[in-house]
Amino acid sequence: MTHFHRQAGTLFVEGVSVSQLAQQHGTPLYVYSRAALAEAWEAYAAGTALAKRHSDPNAKVKVHVAVKANSNIGVLSVFARLGAGFDIVSAGELARVLAAGGQASDTVFSGVGKSAAEMRYALQAGVKCFNVESLPELERLNAVAGELGVRAPISLRVNPDVNPKTHPYISTGLKGNKFGVAFSEARKAYATASKMPNLVVHGIDCHIGSQITETEPYLDAIDKVLELVDEIESDGTPIQHIDVGGGLGIDYGDGGSPPPKTADFVRTILDHIDDHSTKRRDVWFEPGRSLLGNSGILLTTVEYLKPGEEKNFAIVDAAMNDLSRPALYQAFHRVEPVISRDPDPEPGVLARTYDIVGPVCESGDWLARDRELLLAPGDTLAVFSAGAYGFTMASNYNTRPRAAELLVDGTEAHVVRERETVAQLFAGERVLP
Repeated sequence: MTHFHRQAGTLFVEGVSVSQLAQQHGTPLYVYSRAALAEAWEAYAAGTALAKRHSDPNAKVKVHVAVKANSNIGVLSVFARLGAGFDIVSAGELARVLAAGGQASDTVFSGVGKSAAEMRYALQAGVKCFNVESLPELERLNAVAGELGVRAPISLRVNPDVNPKTHPYISTGLKGNKFGVAFSEARKAYATASKMPNLVVHGIDCHIGSQITETEPYLDAIDKVLELVDEIESDGTPIQHIDVGGGLGIDYGDGGSPPPKTADFVRTILDHIDDHSTKRRDVWFEPGRSLLGNSGILLTTVEYLKPGEEKNFAIVDAAMNDLSRPALYQAFHRVEPVISRDPDPEPGVLARTYDIVGPVCESGDWLARDRELLLAPGDTLAVFSAGAYGFTMASNYNTRPRAAELLVDGTEAHVVRERETVAQLFAGERVLP
């Protein structure tokens, strides 16, 4: 995270003091780096340039940003200006893409539960492709497209039953997961789709999970998909693109095995497809975390230090409603004071091993456990690697307004979402007459 650095012991985001941001805008506060977003995007372009296919104009590669990872339109606008496509899972996310300057014609609509209204909206907007996940969805999409007098471009998301070696909540490619068409049924499903009058088969989709730190599960899934593609095409249905999904992990600083570098990962995937395929097809990626995760931090203020018999608690003003990953996945996030302290004891400063916890009335409300820190009440802490699945999964539990979001560009900090107010939270509610 080179765009998050220290000057004289104080944390900076690009050219802006994080301490000043906390003072000016309050906490909890999400802060993103535009340079970090651009650097992560460029890594995908670098990997494509390294691949064997880079000199073949007929072998196209497209990166679609997974909007579910961070749906702020200020953040999405950065990628739209870089020429990104987008991967969405709801009509609301499509509306955000359009508001951010993205194009429906460069947007892929994924998700297991698309409603008829969502399908209608996406078709009228002109989305690039629907990643269909079941036979009932095929039938519904065919009917909706027929009502509108159009033909819907589709790919089928197939479930290759490959273990991504990640947390079970973010594993999506096993037989027991709700996602995709069963691999054993996929060939038949493609034959069915090809006969539907209001659908046009464009490609095949596969997404096996998230926070994957090894390349091998991808290669195993791709091998199965390529075998299936040969079978589908032998039945008379051409496949124009292969969508390998997203899921590449990031380094959260927990001491585990680091994921492959993005450029190396992309080159390996592309070369493997080209080496094991009978013809060149377009390849699509749908990354989220690897583009966004290390682009953002969450700032929080220490309210109280509470020593205990078994645990010492640093109670902060951010909570599980602001960042749910630790409570939901037992996820690790690196935590550091925004202003470093001298290791020599200072009045009011306690050097202890702390659990960083929030004010929400749940024992699961924690952001970090067993961290050795020098702290005093009023200190500002930075929770790193919070750019993906941070704010986007936030809630208003305990009637807590959601945090503000800032996007730093060089020496300028832009408010890309204002902090909510309590009044806004119940503005749409009514008491009984």
